[in-house]
Amino acid sequence: MNKLLEFGRKALFYARVLSGYEEWKIRSFRLQLEKHLQQAQERKAAVNKIPEQIILSEVRRMVEEMQALNKKLEETEAVIEEHFKPIDKEAEIIMKMQLEGEEKTMEQMVKAMHQQALLENAEAEKIASVQQVEESQTNQNPEASTTTPKDAEMR
Repeated sequence: MNKLLEFGRKALFYARVLSGYEEWKIRSFRLQLEKHLQQAQERKAAVNKIPEQIILSEVRRMVEEMQALNKKLEETEAVIEEHFKPIDKEAEIIMKMQLEGEEKTMEQMVKAMHQQALLENAEAEKIASVQQVEESQTNQNPEASTTTPKDAEMR
């Protein structure tokens, strides 16, 4: 009986092979395996991309935070500049006043030096004229020739 069952199984197998049923079953199984393999590869690629995506999203987030921080910094700088504008204007006014005061004192010093130079020149001219007068007197009075210009200055 076993031989008969064995013979029946083989006959049925041959009938399926000849009809193309087994070939269709093998193809569908192969297609099913290929689909399963492709899905596994896609899942693997997705899993491999996850760290890259996490890193990229983290980098994007950090860039956005830095841009926001830069914007806040610029706003803060603008507020600080606005706050210090009156102080800067006052400092500029004070500097101008100091420069004007220094210019006035320099002008006064120049005038004073000029007047001093004129006085010294006038005094030098007086001394020179006095010496000329004394020389002319000594030339007229030979006995007074023993006096020196130092003596004339002492007189």
